[in-house]
Amino acid sequence: MKQQAQLELADVKRIAAAAESHATSHGWAVTIAIVDGGGHLLWLQRLDGAPPISAQIAPAKAHTAALGRRESKVYEDIINQGRTSFLSAPGVQGLLEGGVPILVDGQCIGAVGVSGVKSIEDAEIAKAGIAAL
Repeated sequence: MKQQAQLELADVKRIAAAAESHATSHGWAVTIAIVDGGGHLLWLQRLDGAPPISAQIAPAKAHTAALGRRESKVYEDIINQGRTSFLSAPGVQGLLEGGVPILVDGQCIGAVGVSGVKSIEDAEIAKAGIAAL
């Protein structure tokens, strides 16, 4: 039987604080979502000035990254390269860059999704949060 690390509340708070710090240091108003390995929401934080829709998009990006075990940008690229049929995949949302999986010992234990600025900047914020682990 395999054993797998799990995110604890202290980990989630550390990720969120680092992501928030990175975003605010650049003046970026975003929403930060953190999910567990099954894509279940553990944290949602909408910074002042972040667009209301970002509170829907960030968790969707995180969910997609956790379930797919890869960055959500992979799916955006698939669609942009012409495989639009992927849009019909069941239960998959947030097919935009900005969802990044949290990998420990080769296992996905969760993901961070960010929305509110350019997608590449969203991913940068998510990665800054994960780096705090």
